[in-house]
Amino acid sequence: MTNNDVLRRVRYIFDFNDDKMMKLFKDGGYEATRTEISAWLKQDDDPDFVNCGDVRLAAFLNGLIIEKRGRRDGEQPKPEKKLTNNSIFMKLKIALNMKAEDVIEILSQANFNLSKHELSAFFRRPDHKHYRECKDQVLRNFLKGLQIKYKP
Repeated sequence: MTNNDVLRRVRYIFDFNDDKMMKLFKDGGYEATRTEISAWLKQDDDPDFVNCGDVRLAAFLNGLIIEKRGRRDGEQPKPEKKLTNNSIFMKLKIALNMKAEDVIEILSQANFNLSKHELSAFFRRPDHKHYRECKDQVLRNFLKGLQIKYKP
């Protein structure tokens, strides 16, 4: 999945307008303009489409965590320079304050079954022996399940 796909889907699921998107980016540590956000949200075949980089999506997801859970004490996390499906999945899980059972329930709403052990492998450190890379299909189904839950 591309960063732009994730951005589009999260905006749709939570019904964020441009002002809210700009606030989330700002909370996450990046001053996004309305023009930038508009370009990121365009379809891939649109001539005005611009690719949303990892740092920008990380800032947006950090802003989403702050929006949903509140600021944490001390220094706020800096946006990562490199995002993987695993880190996107983790940030969404944190933002929505979900436990493993909640994530499995969301995935099952999208007709995608995953065991608790398989799920925990996505949230391990990459150097852990049981770490597993999160494929696009898993992230796509998680976002689809969120859409079913929040926009029935």
